Amino acid sequence: MSFTIEEKGRPNTQEYRVYFKNSEGKYISPFHDVPIYANEAENIFHAIVEVPRWTNAKMEIATKDPLNPLKQDVKKGNLRYVANVFPHKGYIWNYGAIPQTWEDPNHKDSDTGCCGDNDPIDICDIGNKVCSRGEVIKVKVLGTLALIDEGETDWKVIVINTEDPEAGSFNNIDDVRRLKPGYLEATVDWFKRYKVPDGKPENQFAFNGEFKDRDFAIETVKSTNEFWKALIAKMTNAGELNCMNTSVSDSPFCCSAGDAEAVVKSVIDKWFYYDQ
Repeated sequence: MSFTIEEKGRPNTQEYRVYFKNSEGKYISPFHDVPIYANEAENIFHAIVEVPRWTNAKMEIATKDPLNPLKQDVKKGNLRYVANVFPHKGYIWNYGAIPQTWEDPNHKDSDTGCCGDNDPIDICDIGNKVCSRGEVIKVKVLGTLALIDEGETDWKVIVINTEDPEAGSFNNIDDVRRLKPGYLEATVDWFKRYKVPDGKPENQFAFNGEFKDRDFAIETVKSTNEFWKALIAKMTNAGELNCMNTSVSDSPFCCSAGDAEAVVKSVIDKWFYYDQ
């Protein structure tokens, strides 16, 4: 299963979008159409890379836009860039999300006591490769950190790209501590302080900032997949989220490839012809 991307607009502008296509060249949603599993039997998941390591532009899956392309987050009318918080440079992992997951804002997590953040579940890929924006990778889950971001549960799942030469040595969170000393501590420090330069307080964590192990993390990912299933079947309130998809055949939001292409064309036409 392969995926490609198609960039529209210029990077570092509010119009810039990264659309996704399947192996047949048809437009798809990275949120809803890329399968959660690359290999379900072995708990190997797909992940969408939103922000390559060492970069600063806060790119994210546009959950409220048709087909959910990647776009740069905007705060107070300005494109958002994450500050370099000493001694870190940009994001210190390849950062992204697992498709077909959703942290339900109407569900209070029994472990954290907070509701979900209304996004797909986030991943931090600790592999050696610096991935590219929009790359779809296959990952092993190693553990998770429970960030409480402005009162919402925001899981950060620690993963490694299965194509990493060292992937075979990493099977649980303790392997990260042993083989990449300091990386987990740096991860907590990064998430604690990354919003401070924007005038925000330090972030808090559930479990006193301790990482939970692989099994806990996998169950957390699977629970967010169940929330997504309810979302895509219209069994829960989607709010402003856009659930348009081309592959979930029993979803009331499923559309044809032609409809998907028309959506992309209408967005591009609007920028280039109507806004002049």
